[in-house]
Amino acid sequence: MASPPPLTSPLIFLLLLTALSATTSSADTCTNQKLTDGSNSNKLYSNCMDLPHLTTFLHWTHNTTNSSLSLAFVASPPNAGGWISWAINPTGSGMAGAQTLVAYKDGSNGAVTVKTLDIKSYSELVPGKLSFEVWGLKGEVSGAAITILANVKVPEKATTLNQVWQVGPSVTAGRISKHDFAPENLNSKGTLNLIGGQSIGAGGVDSRTKKKNIHGVLNSVSAYAIGVAGWATGLKLGSESAGIVYSVHRNIGIALFCLATIQMFALFIRPKKDHKYRYFWNIYHHSFGYTIIILGIINIFRGFQILNPLTKWKSTYIVVIAVLGAVALLLEAITWIVVWKRKSSTKSYDGYNSGQSRQQPLNM
Repeated sequence: MASPPPLTSPLIFLLLLTALSATTSSADTCTNQKLTDGSNSNKLYSNCMDLPHLTTFLHWTHNTTNSSLSLAFVASPPNAGGWISWAINPTGSGMAGAQTLVAYKDGSNGAVTVKTLDIKSYSELVPGKLSFEVWGLKGEVSGAAITILANVKVPEKATTLNQVWQVGPSVTAGRISKHDFAPENLNSKGTLNLIGGQSIGAGGVDSRTKKKNIHGVLNSVSAYAIGVAGWATGLKLGSESAGIVYSVHRNIGIALFCLATIQMFALFIRPKKDHKYRYFWNIYHHSFGYTIIILGIINIFRGFQILNPLTKWKSTYIVVIAVLGAVALLLEAITWIVVWKRKSSTKSYDGYNSGQSRQQPLNM
């Protein structure tokens, strides 16, 4: 049997991939975005924020001398012909009452069209003048991203504003379609701190999401490293045991290593939650994960047959697996309950319950 590869090789490769992923994702932040003022010169703002939902970004400068807000909202529609919007809600925290800026690319020439929209209620959307003054309104396009540039009048001595943002799939003959009702869309609202803080009351703080990602990557790398160590140890034992071959145990181990390596790449190829291919990624990720768990359990029992340890060790392992399985089933049931409740609440969102008419596409 060939000698095993150095243990450090796959780990170094994985760490390099992690570093590359971190570098790539860091470019997708507001601090690395270069904005212009409609010409080729850079447009600078005092503050910027990575909004926590729909992969959107806000740049702004609060001018206290004339109580105005100079802003740039950057987002990518879910489809090439889609739309983006950013709004201030003077009366509430949701969509009803939002004074909205909507932008989309014109299908004829590719230029960006920006409109104003007063959402008086979930069933009444009025294009035209907003409740506050707006000037310098224009849009830009860079790749798949659209940027809304504007100056808006804000109340004197105001320190916070209720903001709402959204993206939609299509615009047909000036009529914008309704947006999706996934959690990402429903939670795209929060509080903008004009002083320059990163407060996003309704949606959580973006740094928390980054900490979650770091937590997931670190745990994945640790688990993968332990698996690689076990795999390399098995290869070493095989090379030192001439004439002794446990084909099934060995083949399952190699399959597990390959599947786990492919599963690690899920970290780097995961589409955004609102991406059309996210559904297929979920199938791949979950099917590989369950396969790894099942094969891992089977291979441990194959190892018991090889080692023939005391019965208590095998019994202990069975008890541990049973407990973990019960906990997993309980958590799975809780997850489905949460999903069901979210779907139920979605049905009554934005006037889509039985007592209100459905919102129709808006003729801009």
